[in-house]
Amino acid sequence: MKTLEWVDNKLKLIDQRKLPDEIEYIYCDSYEDVIIAIKDMVVRGAPAIGVAAAFGMVLGYIAGEDMGKVADEIKASRPTAINLFWAVDRIYNSDDPIKEALKMYQEDIDTNLAIGRHGSQIIEDGDTILTHCNAGALACVDYGTALGVIRSAFHQGKNINVICDETRPRGQGAKLSVWEMQQENIPVKLIPDVASGFLMSQYKINKVIIGADRIAKGGVVNKIGSLMVALAANYFHVPFYVAAPLSTFDFDSSIFDTEIEERDGDEVRYYGGCRICPKQTDVINPAFDIIPKELITGIITENGIIDPI
Repeated sequence: MKTLEWVDNKLKLIDQRKLPDEIEYIYCDSYEDVIIAIKDMVVRGAPAIGVAAAFGMVLGYIAGEDMGKVADEIKASRPTAINLFWAVDRIYNSDDPIKEALKMYQEDIDTNLAIGRHGSQIIEDGDTILTHCNAGALACVDYGTALGVIRSAFHQGKNINVICDETRPRGQGAKLSVWEMQQENIPVKLIPDVASGFLMSQYKINKVIIGADRIAKGGVVNKIGSLMVALAANYFHVPFYVAAPLSTFDFDSSIFDTEIEERDGDEVRYYGGCRICPKQTDVINPAFDIIPKELITGIITENGIIDPI
């Protein structure tokens, strides 16, 4: 099951808002459709957003649109994930946008398999691994980054257990990561976001592996809540790893200059369709965290495990 596919000059996307209860697909036949899908989180996860953005550029190219305008509008859809900007620029500068986007599609799969192979080396038989948000196949074209490492270790026959936190406010850990692990019969348990520190204090977590939306000088940007997990892991001496492709790196910028996306307050006011606070409650809803490099044990890439930059 691919998160996205190029079919008959249309971009086919799993509607991740409907998971885990329903598997539905959305077809984008214009770049504007792709922008809406990215903004509304039909497609999410930095690598998947990047490849979707590439095909959004292709749709603009096929329609004869002004490619500079298309590029600017797609880049504005979500400001934090660096893969989106990398993908748009790569298509904009290519001589054959369709061929280049299809190449990027396959590269994503190959890259994730390589990340899985390198990352599986850090996982020992009997480990319990905590992951935050969803950095699995649903965050990429296929296989995944953080969950790809877990998949690789499991397929090698290692006896492992996975703990997914809910990842409020949108619940990507509960809805997506748990579902992915269950599809492959990988042992998994769900916990409230607030429980990870307690489990680390009880020596019930051996490693933390998360994904990344941007890696720059000084650290990593990932889903909100990642910093709290990293702080707890640091305090209780639990190795904290980030799994991400090199396309997520921004070598020229400081992580502290990253624009952090602020999302609609109703994502916090409502959960599962139910309002959980008084009406008109003021909300602060940043989508991402900044994790200083001092809290990171290593970054797992397609070329191996490296130190934070």
